[in-house]
Amino acid sequence: MHRHHLAFAIAFTITGLSAARAAPDLSALDKDMQFPKAQVLVLGTVHLKGLPGKPLDPDSLAALLQKLAAFRPDVITVEQQSGEECDAARRFKSRYDGGYNCASTDAAQAATGLDIPAASEAIDTTLKTWPRQPSAAQRRRLAALFLAAAEEPSALAQWLQLPAAERHEGDGLDAALAQRLGQLMQSQSESLLIGARLAARLGLPRVHAIDNHTGDNVQVPDEKRFWAAVQASWAAGYPDRKAREAATAALARADDLLPLYRFLNDPANMGIDGWGGVQPSMQHRTPERFPEMWVAGWDIRNLRMVANIRETFRERPGARVLTIVGAAHKPWFDHWLAQLQGVSVVNAVDALK
Repeated sequence: MHRHHLAFAIAFTITGLSAARAAPDLSALDKDMQFPKAQVLVLGTVHLKGLPGKPLDPDSLAALLQKLAAFRPDVITVEQQSGEECDAARRFKSRYDGGYNCASTDAAQAATGLDIPAASEAIDTTLKTWPRQPSAAQRRRLAALFLAAAEEPSALAQWLQLPAAERHEGDGLDAALAQRLGQLMQSQSESLLIGARLAARLGLPRVHAIDNHTGDNVQVPDEKRFWAAVQASWAAGYPDRKAREAATAALARADDLLPLYRFLNDPANMGIDGWGGVQPSMQHRTPERFPEMWVAGWDIRNLRMVANIRETFRERPGARVLTIVGAAHKPWFDHWLAQLQGVSVVNAVDALK
């Protein structure tokens, strides 16, 4: 066969194969699974600590907690940085600003003698043989380890599973740590009011912190100009922001916050804060393209948070997972979690009916 005839035959064969076999649909790779998929419910929330007006009454969350308990999650995740990330943030302070929502572990390290890595390793070892009915001493010891590992929601989950008479110092908890746990019981954070309290109600040993700020700390020479440009793009593309904030605040003042969460997780409303920031940022023209840099950080943060969620049930195929996160993140979470193999995203509207 002449060389040009051979080349034509090869090209024809390749073209035929390409036409016969389309690009793989990665979303369908798990369609013939032999076991049930993991079920992930993403609960969009406001940051309860920042709500205006009087302090939040925990009873206002009772109906919401009942709905979430009915979902029966095996795993609960919250929008806080993990102890591991907090440790990295402190070691690379100039890069990560020391961590955005990392609790101090000085008192816990003084009480236990353990820094974050050592406490985290001790937690892993403890949970490998965690009994079905732990003693009060075991719970106090684990709570102390969680505090030393900068995992306050998990520490509170253990503290709440103790009878009131057993919530005292001892077994690694000194007076300062016992006082800190008492303060956490009064916290207005959704990670504690919803995540930790639900974990305690369901008897779960821990809450998983999945927030991530290692990729959204944009490095620019003039931060003031950067944020001025980003906020200008938001103002131009989100003219209804104040009206939405007013509607959310009105729902947040009710004695029952379940309607607020139905509002936040309705597809017509969810993530509007995120869309209101991203779309105008991509359309806004600045010489330095600062708004686009902010969007890059937003994408990185969401991708890494979703990966962190997946890691919490990597060894638990078919798990039921509840992730509690700011409502602006929910569309990104739903979108990317749905693309993972062996994972199904639960309709939050149905779960909250």
